[in-house]
This record gives sequence, structure tokens and C-alpha cells, in this order.
Amino acid sequence: MKLSKESPFIMAKHSLFRATKFTAPRLAIGAAVLAGSLIPFNAAAHADPAPSPEKHVAALGAPKSAVKAAPKAQVKALPTAASVLALAKAQVGTKENANGGGTKFQKWYADSQRAAETVRRDGGNRSAYLNAAWCSMFVSWVGEHTGARPQVGWDAYTVTHAKWFKNNNRWGTQAKPGAVVFFAWDGGKSISSIQHVGFVQKDNGNGTITTIEGNTGNGAVEERVRPKSQVVGYGYPSYGG
Repeated sequence: MKLSKESPFIMAKHSLFRATKFTAPRLAIGAAVLAGSLIPFNAAAHADPAPSPEKHVAALGAPKSAVKAAPKAQVKALPTAASVLALAKAQVGTKENANGGGTKFQKWYADSQRAAETVRRDGGNRSAYLNAAWCSMFVSWVGEHTGARPQVGWDAYTVTHAKWFKNNNRWGTQAKPGAVVFFAWDGGKSISSIQHVGFVQKDNGNGTITTIEGNTGNGAVEERVRPKSQVVGYGYPSYGG
């Protein structure tokens, strides 16, 4: 599995955790990216706060006056955990190409506003995301395409993605359906140790969780059963009921 510091700048380190082949071109990109990733970054300054329903309507383009005047019943309902999991599950089987790229998740991210922001933050260029580790891009893509981006967040780097949840007081240790789960394969519990991310489908009640993840060791979107001992923590999107 790729280490989910999915900024292109951490591809080299991430790829060491995968069972798939690691090509020389990806190593070269990873080395360049690692150098750029050392630039200090204030995650709180880039955080997109989980909005109230009123702010969510405003984010969709409604004038402020309309938002203030709108009765509570007219406020657009927030996306649900079920709708997010349904779209994530529909992607199961999507695979990367032999170069670790070619997915719609990477292409979408490379063209997104967030990619421009993360390039300014870390250095490099948008095209580097096309073959970068993509588990956090997958989570971000699902959020975008269900209308849940303000709740799910978006980034290519799992550590920054996790910090976004923590900075918005949406971080914890309980597995819940639709939660965004962050992993460290060595069992580390610090956010800086995070290597991978996915969605929780359910807590199996036996020390494991069932997940939907992109960029697995098979280079695909898959359903997996993971031990909780590898979980660093969970991000809790503010889903609708």
C-alpha cells in the first residue's frame, strides 16, 4: 500500500509500503516531492471548517440574504453517510495503471483548485499528482461527487487531511459508518505517522473494521477488513441525518 502522504512529495516513502513495483520515474518524482514537503505548513490556516446548514447553503452559491431569510425547512440537507458510502462502494474495482496513475481520482485532483493550493504549499506541479499515491485523493473525490466536500475535506496528503479533522474538532477513536479512517501500519498513534486512509463501512465488533479504500496494495479501490490496532484515528464528517 502506498504511504498516504499523497502529496507527490511523499510518493517515494509511501511506495516502500506497497507490494507493487516501484519504478525509477516515480522514485525521482518522490525524491523531488519529499524535498518540497519540508516547507512549513499551517494546517489550521488551510482548514475548511465543517459548516452549519446555513453556511452549507451559502457555499452552494445562495446569496447571504437568501440564506438568512430561508426558513429552516428550506435549508438544503447535508449529504448522509449512506450516500457517501454508496458512491465509494460503487468505485470498487477501479485500478491504477502500471505507472501508478490513470485513475479518475488523480485526474480530478490534478485539475482541482486544491491541487493548485497544495502545489503552492509543497512545491512541484499539478502533473505530479497524476501518478502520485491516491488514497486521500479517492476520499476527497467521493466527498466532492456526493456534495460532501465541506464535511469530508480534501487533500492529497493524508497527514494534512487528518489534521483538518482534528483542527475542526471532528477527530476521535470510535469507528462509525462513513467516518474517514487513518492508518499507520506499525501501529503508531500520532497523526504524523499516518500512511493510508479510507472510509469505515462498519465496526465488526471483533477488533476489526470493514473499510472501502483507494490505492490499496493491489493498486485498486477495494473493500478490506483491517485490525483496529493499525488505526491512528477517525475523522467524523458532519453528515446529515
